[in-house]
Amino acid sequence: MSTIYLVLVVCLFVLAVFDLSVGVSNDAVNFLNSAIGAKVATFRTILLVAAIGIFAGAAMSNGMMDIARHGIFRPSMFSFNELIFIFVAVMASDIVLLDIFNSMGMPTSTTISMVFELLGGSCALSFIKILKDETLTLGQLINSDKALQVIIAIFFSVAVAFIFGVLIQWLSRLLFTFSYKNSGLKWKIGIFGGLAATALLYFMLIKGIGSSQYMPAQAISWIDAHIWQLILLCLVFCTILMEVLYFLKVNVFKVLVLMGTFGLAWAFAGNDLVNFIGVPLAGYSSFVDFQANGGGTDAAHYMMTSLEGPAKTPTFFLVGAGIIMVIALATSKKAQNVVKTSVDLSRQSGDDEMFGSSRIARVLVRATRIFSGQFSSAVPVKARAWASSRFEGYDRKLPNGAAFDEVRATVNLVVGSLLIALGTSFKLPLSTTYVTFMVAMGSSLADKAWGRDSAVFRITGVVSVIGGWFITAAAAFILCFIVATLMYAGGIPLTVIMIAFAFFLLVRSNIRYKKRAAESGDVIYDKILKTQDQKEVLELVIEHITWSDRNFLLFIDEQYMKMTDGFMEEKLSELESASRKLRDKREDLKAARRKEMVAFRRVDPDVAIGKTTWFHLDRNSCEDLLYSMRRICDSCMEHVDNNFTPMSEEMKKEFTPMRDTVRFLLKRASDLIGRGSDQELEDLSAETNQFEYYLSDARKRQMVNMQRTKENLTIAYVYLNLLQETEVIVNSLRHMLRACNHLRNDDLPAPEDEVVYIQ
Repeated sequence: MSTIYLVLVVCLFVLAVFDLSVGVSNDAVNFLNSAIGAKVATFRTILLVAAIGIFAGAAMSNGMMDIARHGIFRPSMFSFNELIFIFVAVMASDIVLLDIFNSMGMPTSTTISMVFELLGGSCALSFIKILKDETLTLGQLINSDKALQVIIAIFFSVAVAFIFGVLIQWLSRLLFTFSYKNSGLKWKIGIFGGLAATALLYFMLIKGIGSSQYMPAQAISWIDAHIWQLILLCLVFCTILMEVLYFLKVNVFKVLVLMGTFGLAWAFAGNDLVNFIGVPLAGYSSFVDFQANGGGTDAAHYMMTSLEGPAKTPTFFLVGAGIIMVIALATSKKAQNVVKTSVDLSRQSGDDEMFGSSRIARVLVRATRIFSGQFSSAVPVKARAWASSRFEGYDRKLPNGAAFDEVRATVNLVVGSLLIALGTSFKLPLSTTYVTFMVAMGSSLADKAWGRDSAVFRITGVVSVIGGWFITAAAAFILCFIVATLMYAGGIPLTVIMIAFAFFLLVRSNIRYKKRAAESGDVIYDKILKTQDQKEVLELVIEHITWSDRNFLLFIDEQYMKMTDGFMEEKLSELESASRKLRDKREDLKAARRKEMVAFRRVDPDVAIGKTTWFHLDRNSCEDLLYSMRRICDSCMEHVDNNFTPMSEEMKKEFTPMRDTVRFLLKRASDLIGRGSDQELEDLSAETNQFEYYLSDARKRQMVNMQRTKENLTIAYVYLNLLQETEVIVNSLRHMLRACNHLRNDDLPAPEDEVVYIQ
């Protein structure tokens, strides 16, 4: 039997390796977004600095492992057998949840997932124990006081991080303005840099190494007794050092940002390591204790009192975890995707927004505008004018495509570090994702990055991310509760099957992610943002438009088939599904058009003006196609939903060949756009033109039938609408083909009076 448990412990560590890789992909946003957003160095340099910080933080881990041992449950009330089921359920649930969020590009909290998975698994086994022994209570089995303290601290940190992010960034901007490089930094940079560096050193050295398991107890006591002297000494030294660096023409802000990146990477590895290896290490400790002291005791009756003591993690586990995390950071494509979400939401420029608008965002923006207007009216005019002057130039374009400047990057890192240090001092595993993300959102708000044209999009994004965290908590609890219950009920065989299933889901998710990444137009758009050569930018923009058009036409073909089938066969579910997808596609089309318009700004204006003539014709044609599809869907869905008279066999016999022709034209156009020759595109355009005449004749015949025959007017009207909108679809497709042909070629646009604009 002990061999089986050894296998399960080995599986825990194998799952931990995957969890470390997935977790680094998710939490890379914590320590990379500020340096990447401010463009303080190359991506490779930033990764190197973060990698060193990760390794150092992992090797110097500060004993937060106790959370996994006795922070959520009371181990003395659980047997070795029961805890192994809880630990395996936690790890299996964790890797699947985190990988799902990473694949969507949404940062989530590994701390929340770990805490709520432990809580879910513990509650599952607790309820089973209570059913067997009615004298037990949930309070005896669950460490409710500590668990509640951890959960409240995690969610309370959201408001605290946001408020401090707004306040500190607003004060920093008053001090430096947006023209800080030209406003005289002689004395300001020394004090600011000294304070920032002292805060980071305090976090890394005093709260990092000072609480490490390698530090003797006497040294820790001495540090605690002389904490204020050490802080003052650091402040004086760092202030002088920053002044010296400034006079040596060194960019102090870049030094601070890279130093902060190192510090937060250290914090992530040191404080969040429990999220990834805390559970496997607790399982390992349980197994070692059972082997040493269990003797011939049944695993189901050997109670794990040993986990009540403090954790003493072997060094080789910490070093090995650090190596795995560094490798994962250097090789993960998902890490870059998650970083992109946070950077885009805090971007100073409002040109491109990756999120749409939502009702809650619109309400919040409107309420905030009213409140800020009333607050501003109460502030003296001179004070208001002076403060406004300090924010002049907030909407300027930053060099090298930076999302925000070095002042904001420094504030993000320093404030985030201090808040995490505060949580660490209270032995609370604050979510580094929560803290760093909300500080970044607060500082971007203070910097006026959330303008009237972008605020609703930014707030929608923030609400989406925060909502993702709450969903993580609920999903983690429920999933682990179910998995732990099934494992306990099914025993070792079912446990092995579920571990294998978790591996299968993880492998399948990675395969799908790579496939989606290869097919995604965002890959092209990311190249556009990184490219400086205007000719290459133009080629990439046209490639992005071509990719978008091909996929859009395939989508129209699929939904046209679904709608017409749903109408002719009276399948309401098909029509409802098409209606939802058409609404979603409308938002996708708007987002793609915004991105492409932003990209055209990076092209030579003389060339761009000529190309955008055809670009707008192309996009207007897409919108017309979508509008016609929605008109067809709405009328057909209303007809079927009301159970009105269906299409007659004569109508179906007449319409089916026309539908097949439309689908052929859509698929043929998707194949030829960006690939076919000019002659092939012209031939296809001629075919669409000819088919328009055929549809026009069919429409006229239907109008005559409605006048001369006594057929049901309700179905006759819907069928007429179907013919009319199908004719518009074919007409829009012809204009789209024309626009795509001109976009691809180098010839000048037609004179304005020859360009057909779709209304």
